[in-house]
Amino acid sequence: MTAFPPDTETRIELTVLPSLRGITAADWDACACPEAADGGRAEDPFTTHRFLLALEESGSVGAGTGWQPRHIVARDGDRLLGVAPMYAKSHSQGEYIFDHNWAHAYERAGGRYYPKMQIAVPFTPASGRRFLTRPESPATALAALVQGAVQVTAEAGYSSLHATFCTEAEAAAGKAMGLMPRASQQFHWVNDGYADFDAFLAALSSRKRKTIRKERATAQGFGGDIRLLTGDAIEPQHWDAVWAFYQDTGSRKWGTPYLTRRFFDIAHETLRDDILLILAERDGEPVAGALNFIGRSKLYGRYWGCLEDHPCLHFELCYYQAIEYAIAQGLGTVEAGAQGSHKLARGYLPVITHSLHWIADPGFSDAVARYLDEERRAVEHENGVLAEWGPFKKMTVEDQE
Repeated sequence: MTAFPPDTETRIELTVLPSLRGITAADWDACACPEAADGGRAEDPFTTHRFLLALEESGSVGAGTGWQPRHIVARDGDRLLGVAPMYAKSHSQGEYIFDHNWAHAYERAGGRYYPKMQIAVPFTPASGRRFLTRPESPATALAALVQGAVQVTAEAGYSSLHATFCTEAEAAAGKAMGLMPRASQQFHWVNDGYADFDAFLAALSSRKRKTIRKERATAQGFGGDIRLLTGDAIEPQHWDAVWAFYQDTGSRKWGTPYLTRRFFDIAHETLRDDILLILAERDGEPVAGALNFIGRSKLYGRYWGCLEDHPCLHFELCYYQAIEYAIAQGLGTVEAGAQGSHKLARGYLPVITHSLHWIADPGFSDAVARYLDEERRAVEHENGVLAEWGPFKKMTVEDQE
């Protein structure tokens, strides 16, 4: 098919791929992470060819999962302009931007909400670019990808298109092209140039500082050792423990874990340089752990689990060890996953996350647009209130002068 981006006479060809195998890693990553061409890390490890392909090759997405790859590739002749990770969805699981109520309302009114199209990284509530454009022509490529995704969705007869955890800039551009923006909330830790963890604690109020020190002492007294592993320090047997942790957490939160065991085997082969494992071991055996992904400027907390229950160990492995690692590595941010206002007391402040939505039915689209306006105001108000209640010291008039 072809699309005609605004303000250009260039004829863009759009292709829909049923698998990442239809495009080379070099071509995809030239759009997803051009900053890594220097041999460094990708800013967003989740949109790399190797991560998305691991989901497909492991059977975590694809037939029978409700996530059917429909990736979009935009070209101007032989010149690659951009790509987008897109999936045909038969449910709303594993997205973390919740539209279940939209589906129920539309179906009660006689409509058919599923299937729908989703531009996203499956099972990954981490913000990043979703319309992955080459640096040379970002506006043209983004317009082609947005228009192409809407066109593919409409031609398939699907109810809607959703791009979740996109950037603020993409949300603004998508809104200008007629998509509906949505605001949601997460809690992120931001590195204010701290020399070490004690310097971070010094920025907190006395009460919060004492609480964190008490939590860390309690956690570290669990009767074992805490180890941080990445790259070749991660050994194949570690994934047996990670799988056990993941199953335990997944069965309690989602009923059925999203990732297959095969995903972790592939991760060991192709992703371990992107991964930080934080393991609590007792008598040499892992009893709890947190799996993180390392970006160029961020650490992304993804999965936590345990085989033994120890007080405060979750806070230590998921939040405080992550902060220490980020400071040591000069990373600017720790994203600790979806939701969780309990993170506020531990130095993670509320931020707005963004998504974009297109609904084919005009009447239903209008209703959702009104809802999103009200929701956005509520989220922005709550963020402001929570920020005021954050753990950091309050500046006095003398401090500001």
